[in-house]
Amino acid sequence: MMILSWNVNGMRAVIRNGFIRFLERIDPDIIGLQEIKATKDQIGLAYSMLEEKYNVYWNMGERKGYSGVALLSKDEPNIVEYGIGIKEFDREGRIIEADYGKFILLNVYFPNGKMSEERLNYKLKFYDAMLKHISKLRDKGRHVVIMGDFNTAHNEIDLKNPKANEKYSGFLPIERKWMDRFVEEGFVDTFREMHPREIKYSWWSYRFNARMKNIGWRIDYVFVDKEFMKYVQEAFILTDVMGSDHCPVGIKLIV
Repeated sequence: MMILSWNVNGMRAVIRNGFIRFLERIDPDIIGLQEIKATKDQIGLAYSMLEEKYNVYWNMGERKGYSGVALLSKDEPNIVEYGIGIKEFDREGRIIEADYGKFILLNVYFPNGKMSEERLNYKLKFYDAMLKHISKLRDKGRHVVIMGDFNTAHNEIDLKNPKANEKYSGFLPIERKWMDRFVEEGFVDTFREMHPREIKYSWWSYRFNARMKNIGWRIDYVFVDKEFMKYVQEAFILTDVMGSDHCPVGIKLIV
């Protein structure tokens, strides 16, 4: 089973840039998309094309053209939920939770904290709420896959210029400490577990030819609970896939 996560930075734009062809070429079993910024109606015919191959789940927030996540799945999940029951977070359309029986998958677009102190605090509260929610699922004996744009580079290996970014949201000590806590609670960064020293990024600024120069950040992840890690056959980052300022990340499972 191949599972992908991709912040597409606008569904309409990524469709224009060949998203349907990408799906045909890679053929994932499940793909979670973040920052879709569009309703179903706004992508028109492309939505119908997606439905020909996938069960499609869409979660747009209250604010038009902002945030939003989608999940495309060949197999129909047992249960799909939109959000975690906290209006403060659910209103921004950042979460889809799908129960596949053997595991629960959460497709999450974590907030960006760069705009203001208020948004940084919102991001940290969101982190705490998500960890509490996921830990409850695990306490019930469920395996969990958490994927998406976490908007934080965890360690110095995960961005090109760590020293220059220590005082900016996305690499602040308080954000990185939360990532440490996430790992300490028993969740595994699949890519770093399987590629401990490999330098690969998943996001590049549109400015200064950053992608061409590979001046990037690894802020997109697939985490699993440590007990589920034995089912992960492969973890990867598809840096050659264009169409967004992020690239897809993913895992292959044997379940």
